[in-house]
Amino acid sequence: MKELTAILIVSPFVTAGMCFLIRTRLIRSIVVLASGFLLILSAFLLISKVPFSLSPEAVFGVNLRLIIQVADFFLLLVILYFGFRHGSLVIIVLAIFQMVTLCYLEFFLVTPDANIRTFYCDNFALIMVLIISIVGSIICFQAIPYMKRHEQHLRLERSGQPRFFFVMLLFLGAMNGVVLSNDGTFFYFFFEMTTLCSFLLIGHDRTETATQNAVRALWINSLGGAAFLVALVFVYTDLGTLDIQRIIASKPENGLYLMGLALFCFAAFTKSAQFPFQSWLLGAMVAPTPVSALLHSSTMVKVGVYLVLRISPAMKGLFLSECVAIFGAFVFLGAAALAVGQRNGKKVLAYSTISNLGLIFCCAGLNTHEAFTAGVLLIIFHAVVKALLFLCVGTIEQHIESRDIEDMRGLYNVMPLTALIAVLGVIMMIMPPFGLLLGKWMAMEAAANNLYVIITIALGSALTAMYWARWAGTLMSDPFAGRFKLERHSLLTWGALGSLCLSAGALSVAAPWLYLRLFTSFLSPGYAPPYAVHEGILENSFGVFAVLPLCVIAALGFAVSIWSVRRASHARITVPYLSGIHTQTAGEFRGAMNKLVHTEAKNYYLSSLFGEEKLTAWINLSAAVLLTLMVGGAI
Repeated sequence: MKELTAILIVSPFVTAGMCFLIRTRLIRSIVVLASGFLLILSAFLLISKVPFSLSPEAVFGVNLRLIIQVADFFLLLVILYFGFRHGSLVIIVLAIFQMVTLCYLEFFLVTPDANIRTFYCDNFALIMVLIISIVGSIICFQAIPYMKRHEQHLRLERSGQPRFFFVMLLFLGAMNGVVLSNDGTFFYFFFEMTTLCSFLLIGHDRTETATQNAVRALWINSLGGAAFLVALVFVYTDLGTLDIQRIIASKPENGLYLMGLALFCFAAFTKSAQFPFQSWLLGAMVAPTPVSALLHSSTMVKVGVYLVLRISPAMKGLFLSECVAIFGAFVFLGAAALAVGQRNGKKVLAYSTISNLGLIFCCAGLNTHEAFTAGVLLIIFHAVVKALLFLCVGTIEQHIESRDIEDMRGLYNVMPLTALIAVLGVIMMIMPPFGLLLGKWMAMEAAANNLYVIITIALGSALTAMYWARWAGTLMSDPFAGRFKLERHSLLTWGALGSLCLSAGALSVAAPWLYLRLFTSFLSPGYAPPYAVHEGILENSFGVFAVLPLCVIAALGFAVSIWSVRRASHARITVPYLSGIHTQTAGEFRGAMNKLVHTEAKNYYLSSLFGEEKLTAWINLSAAVLLTLMVGGAI
């Protein structure tokens, strides 16, 4: 167990350093591949070891806690340096505040605790490790050919890939550290490591826009780090421990403890880019697409939902828990509404991420057996499918040099297989029998007794189906031109897209058995199995979700679609009637008075209703009010 934990956390740091030093692209690529496969293998081997806890005292004869203390202050000094370098007073103030607070916590408040478990892994942590190590590694694999083409497009004189892969691998190690840490100070160190990594990756291209967005991400997430640190001070003052499992189990209902829980939630909301902190994640679109895929799927934003789901048993029955549920449902609806008004593919994906994370927070706040199950399932399937969609968009963008959805119209005629995979990804986001719809169904079942939440989830789900279906229809909108000519991508690109697509499908088919294995046996001791499973069907007192029968229907539908495409390849292509005499040029006809009329097919984006300039200010204000209610209610 010690060896596996060390590999999962430390080995990415070592290979990151190697990538930074190695200047030969081939050797660096081999290191990235080796690191990824090592993480994947270690994550699978960890399955048989769960649950376990570790309390290593020293590394090479040096006290481990001392190493983390020094690393904490060094990390804050690095953040302070970037604050001065970019002239950001907010970053400077937050970094100094965290240094002072950390000094008080480490040297004046905390006393040595021999009973604290430094690392702890149950099945929730195991699921997160599997997501981080597998999905994160696949994204790094795809980044190898992507970054080569990205730098060719930018015509860089000097490659930034050593720095890029250094931070990407560092990110994976930090994320594994977050989910495996049970000591609050260790959790805080890795929590802030993810902040620094996201800052470096968002600003990777070093353009003015990239730097501005990276600085914004740094100060917003530093605000979350400060809130987390203050929460540790409050909780330790009340309970006298930084052991996260003991903090969750204690559940005293006095002011300091409740305020600490509220600040943990606040820190999680900043990390997961919930309203009104969403601007840092939207700004992250300037980074290379593998960065966006990593941030949205297996790292960074998942820290927040992991933290709140982890501490949710401590919030059970509290007003704070109700506030989190209401806030999460509001974000789910608000982000879905904003996504409807977008035609930038990456922005749609970003708002979709914010929306789905809001739903997971809502599940944590509902705090029932069903809701916890729904939240974890949503984390799993969102990670895989969102990584797939981001990599598809990145591949498409490099080919057509645009991320505008309208420029992707009829893409299957140009990039048939990539377009098909993208459409499958969209289908997995909104349709049965796939896991994300299963998770939403479970969330709605869990919210059956909460009128506000159930209505909000229903409205948000309707808007979600709207913007995803519109995108899929755009990809497949032009007449079929005849035979397909498959596009050319590198083996690593096809491997990443194919493995993620197949994984999402396989996990959806296996969802009932996945549920039996992870949720009824040993996921969390406090939760009883909320669903019965028989013949691939999930069932409770409210209803059923027939996973396996729906999979059979979906397979038949796919077979029919293939048959239809084969028939279409021999059919005569006819153009739509355009209210006049057709010309030889597509999209033109002669109308009244023999005038030449140009036509253009476009989607409705309803920007007058769902545009950012219409909704963002009101949504942010409403979210700020809900956050104030949450923190104030805890006091």
